[in-house]
This record gives sequence, structure tokens and C-alpha cells, in this order.
Amino acid sequence: MSNTKQQAKWIRWLRWLHRKIAIFLFVFFLVISITGLLLGIKKQTGLLAPTRKGTSANLSTWLSVDSLHKKAIGYLQDSVSKSLSIDLDRIDIRPDKGTVKFIFKDHFNGLQLDGTTGQLLQVEKRRSDFIEKLHDGSILDKIFGTDGDQIKVSYTVIMALSLLMLILSGLWLWYGPKRLRKSRIRQTQG
Repeated sequence: MSNTKQQAKWIRWLRWLHRKIAIFLFVFFLVISITGLLLGIKKQTGLLAPTRKGTSANLSTWLSVDSLHKKAIGYLQDSVSKSLSIDLDRIDIRPDKGTVKFIFKDHFNGLQLDGTTGQLLQVEKRRSDFIEKLHDGSILDKIFGTDGDQIKVSYTVIMALSLLMLILSGLWLWYGPKRLRKSRIRQTQG
């Protein structure tokens, strides 16, 4: 088989592969692009609740984290729902704002408390956390109740390798025909 025929065959196979990957993963790429855009502008769109200002940025005047945690659990059960899980995902301490945020594992509610008084400053729906879980695939780990991040990691690897394959095959589909034309011109001239 001549070199140009082999190049043409390689380009046809890459075009087939490129198309199959793109068709099969279209919905996933659409979700990733939309959620990525939303996460990029989350502060400007209100998807991320603003951080309220507490009484003092002086940490020596603050209540203990344990005391603030107990108050947060009380506020969650009194102000949001008694049926929600109290398992914490993280505590976000903002000394410059005088605020402590409590973010929970099993739902998308968050509480902002004044670090000094322990007063509830805001109950927030953490929409950006939900969008982030959609974006990175960890929502599937939550839905299927898997331990760790098996689905998230698999999803991330598959999507990253697929995107890399689309980029490389797309680059070759752009460059390959140009190279093939040059090769054919050289053959006809030679």
C-alpha cells in the first residue's frame, strides 16, 4: 500500500473515531461546559451566597469551634429541618469577615454564623456545590452511595482522556488532509 493510501486510511479511521467519541459523549461534554461556565461566574450570578460580615475579625474574641458547631446544629434543626443530616463536610472560617460557614455532607444547605456571638447570619442554599458535583461527576457517587470517589475518578479520567483524544484527532483531521495534498502534489510532480 502506498504512503498516501495509508495516510488516507489513517485519516478516515481517525474521522470515524472522532465522530463516535463526540456522539457518544456529547451530553457529558455539554453538561461539563455549562456547569464549568456557571462555576466560573458563580459569584456574579448569585449561585454563591455572599459571605455575611460578623461582629469581629479578632479571633481571640471568637467562640470555640466546638461551641459554634453546636449552635450551627441547633440552627439547622430549628431554622431548616430536623430531618436533615448533621454530618459536616467542612467548616469554612473567614477571620477577615468574622464569619464561620458550616457546610454539610448530605444536603446543600449551609449556615453562616458570627464567630464572636454565634448568631446565625444566614441560611444558604449551596447551589454552586450542587453544580460542582454535577461538573465533576461526584453527584453519581452520592446517588449510588459509593464509598470514596470511584465514580468521580472514573468519570474524570474517561472525560479527560476522551477530550484529549478529540483534541488530538481533531488536530490531525485538520492537518492530515493538508499533508496528504502536499504528498499527492509531490507524487504527481515527481
